[in-house]
Amino acid sequence: MTYPPAGFEQAADLFKALSSPSRLGLIGLLASRKMSVSELVEESGLSQPLVSQHLRVLRSSGLVTVERDGRIARYEVADTHVTHVVDDAVAHVREHADGSVDAG
Repeated sequence: MTYPPAGFEQAADLFKALSSPSRLGLIGLLASRKMSVSELVEESGLSQPLVSQHLRVLRSSGLVTVERDGRIARYEVADTHVTHVVDDAVAHVREHADGSVDAG
């Protein structure tokens, strides 16, 4: 068996793309519906340039896709695996924060 196993490098790249709390928040917003940049700005409270920058990272990593409708671009999570990764990470952190997971 070669080490690291196939897919580990790509998985590390995925985690790098998700390493920003703002990007995690955008994924959370996009998990519920397709949204435009202006909708994401309004919902997240982030500036338009910052939202656009984060979307570029998420899009180049294959975590979100974009659909154009005339002049409006609507973003969505690429697939359910993305939301599962984020949801599982948040659940893990919350379990450890409230002490419900044995550290042993």
